[in-house]
Amino acid sequence: MAQKNLALVTGANGHLGNNLVRLLINKGVPVRASVRNIKNKEPFAGLDCEVVQADITDKQSLINALQGVETFYAVGAAFKLWAKDPKKEIYDVNLGGTKNTIEAAAEAGVKRIVYVSSIAALNYSKLPTKESNGYNPDRRDMYYNSKNDGEKLAFELAKKHNIELVVVLPSAMIGSEAFAPLNVSYNIVNAILKKEIPVETNITLNWIDVKDVAEGCYLAATKGRNGERYILANEKCTSIKDTTKIAQELFPELKIKLPTAVPKPILFLVAWLMEIGSKISGKAPLLTTKEITMFSGLQQDFDISKARTELGFNPKSSTQAVKEAMKYLRESENGFK
Repeated sequence: MAQKNLALVTGANGHLGNNLVRLLINKGVPVRASVRNIKNKEPFAGLDCEVVQADITDKQSLINALQGVETFYAVGAAFKLWAKDPKKEIYDVNLGGTKNTIEAAAEAGVKRIVYVSSIAALNYSKLPTKESNGYNPDRRDMYYNSKNDGEKLAFELAKKHNIELVVVLPSAMIGSEAFAPLNVSYNIVNAILKKEIPVETNITLNWIDVKDVAEGCYLAATKGRNGERYILANEKCTSIKDTTKIAQELFPELKIKLPTAVPKPILFLVAWLMEIGSKISGKAPLLTTKEITMFSGLQQDFDISKARTELGFNPKSSTQAVKEAMKYLRESENGFK
């Protein structure tokens, strides 16, 4: 029997996807959650939702998952800044996934899509950054390229197939609930607590509680204007150094030291050595030379007045988000090693 107002969330075992599933359930929305690996049931323990298998690289699996769905939250994507073959593992997956996502929605008769993009798809040439600045002209990173090109493709295909599409652009998501492995952003907070960031990089992040982003996705579905993009972030970014200061205040017993300022050539050398280690181990490095050139000194400050005014988006402050995220990591029994 068809359910009225049925929503599908892809990437539902991921950080945002799982918190969005929880939020929709709490709001009384019938939810179907899709995951690549159907055996991964831990994130859905005790949740009243249907769990199905779907993969953004497999269009037919999406068509099957979208049967009877009214609102489609397209969350699932490759979220990583490093890969052995970035074009194949990140860019091609996300671009092909976007094409499959919109075309599957059209075939299944979906009315409305909330497409999760990223602040990576924004132009930072004028601060504070806002939606109308356009897309990011920096083409040095395959993840960033995939979010820019993927979002443009999503708008193009939604228009072609006459589907309502609202795009949300979240910043660095942290906070509960979370399951291992942690996402790129939350892993930085974890690394601070584990004293794994010894040197100052001058990299800033715009921290946002993942639950606020989930709320923003729901508001985009219910209040967002078709064909529009909305930044889901805080106004001001926070440096790694200031984030470390929060950890020092919260957990003095950990004796966390502030990252040490080093000359840029030394920083590049450290990153280069980490990259070499990663090529051997196959694990992402904590820092890359590209991240230093792209992000060191970049101010991720945003004008979020559009999301505040049109959606009613009202996130907790970055400081509060960081404090809660750190306490959760320290108290968590999930064991984020």
